[in-house]
Amino acid sequence: MAPIGLIAGEGVFPLLVARGMKGAGRKVVCAALAGCAWDDLRNECDEFKWVGIARLGQWVKVLREAGCTEAIMVGRVVKTKMYSRWRYLQYIPDLRTLKLWLTTLRHDRRPNTILQTIASELAANGITLIDSTAYTADQLATPGVMTRRQPTDRQWQDIHFGWELCQKISRLDIGQSIAILNKDVIAVEALEGTNSMIDRAGELCKTGGWTLIKVSNSEQDMRMDVPTIGTTTIEKLAQARAACVVLDPGKTVLLEKQKVLELADRHKIAIVGYEKREPQMNRDQHR
Repeated sequence: MAPIGLIAGEGVFPLLVARGMKGAGRKVVCAALAGCAWDDLRNECDEFKWVGIARLGQWVKVLREAGCTEAIMVGRVVKTKMYSRWRYLQYIPDLRTLKLWLTTLRHDRRPNTILQTIASELAANGITLIDSTAYTADQLATPGVMTRRQPTDRQWQDIHFGWELCQKISRLDIGQSIAILNKDVIAVEALEGTNSMIDRAGELCKTGGWTLIKVSNSEQDMRMDVPTIGTTTIEKLAQARAACVVLDPGKTVLLEKQKVLELADRHKIAIVGYEKREPQMNRDQHR
């Protein structure tokens, strides 16, 4: 089978994808984003090279020279790093990236626009980005309660109430998570990311028992920016005295899923894949 590219950021997700690729018989060529990807990833790949975050030309060169025509892009690039004092020295762009920055991205530099532009530029150079969960489908959230721990009646009320609120925040491109208790929104995710928002919710809600709702982007492209939670998320939720997690089934990845569910049960945290059901019409309405 043809080699496949892996454009890797931070976290365990790239490791899981690399293992899935190799398990499917693919040769894995990794373009690892410097300052983000874990060094352990090199042990999971057939070829491994560091590339600059803002050096798209490097990404293309590494993948094309290895004969890749398909690639998966996964892993975090911590957004707050992009606002550090030395960002212009740390992320010096190559000419290909600079051209995109001054033309296509000149008036719109939101994360989703940047990701779509990257995908288009890779495609123009013969590399097609594919669904980032293509080799990790077993890690996706499924509909219903996934833990032995069940949500309480009060938590179900918060879930029904907060789901649409969270989707509105996502549609506005603010964030993809909220913390809610008794129909009061305690915290909203923004630039800081989910884990930092969890810390903040824990500080604001000392009584605990709150629910984390995490949705996919309303215009989610499964090739990029798929929401994830892992064991670190569960540990943080436990420290912040959360009691329930609500996810988009089929659109959210549980990194090392079995470990996540076992850890959640240990901390008495329910995990739900929520599917909103439209109210059924009664018989009179059908007549």
